[in-house]
Amino acid sequence: MDHAGRPAEPDKRTLRRELLTVRNRLTADDVREAGAALAERALELPELARARTVAAYVSVDSEPGTLALLDALHARGVRVLLPALLPDHDLDWGAYAGEGSLARVQHDGRMALFEPVGDRLGPDAVTRADVVLLPGLAVDAHGMRLGRGGGSYDRVLARLERVDAHPALVVLLYDTEVVERLPAQPHDRPVHAVVTPSGVRRLSGA
Repeated sequence: MDHAGRPAEPDKRTLRRELLTVRNRLTADDVREAGAALAERALELPELARARTVAAYVSVDSEPGTLALLDALHARGVRVLLPALLPDHDLDWGAYAGEGSLARVQHDGRMALFEPVGDRLGPDAVTRADVVLLPGLAVDAHGMRLGRGGGSYDRVLARLERVDAHPALVVLLYDTEVVERLPAQPHDRPVHAVVTPSGVRRLSGA
């Protein structure tokens, strides 16, 4: 919030633009190497070691790569749920069964996403996950996450809160995207941990 009590959205927009500019300079090799390291670090999380169901997502473009992690979880016998974007920007969910179970879907006005083929499980399926892996552009020391601004994961977090579900909330980022403080609003819900290619950091606000 600014001094007049207005939401700090212009600050968030500026931060998103700056962070995406840095990401867009990464090469395909950079993204692939970071994804391999990210999977190795994430699998060290006790929450993931115990998890039977994990809600995750398929990275696109210069996002930290998630496919190596999805495959490792699937190979362990973990049920991995992946999102499918609905017209109102809410998320439905489907099960991951390997890279061949994904389809590239182009959404109007948004980036193309890789979504699970097969049966849809409904938006409430995420409430049964032991761990929810969240995309983001940055996270701060208090666990505040900066997303892309579409609001899809705000709906996911609100849904978890409504049914009093308490999965571990983990955001996957590059090392430089862990910052001291981000603008926050009253509805923002802190995450518990951030995983980067260099390691895991527990956050204080969750």
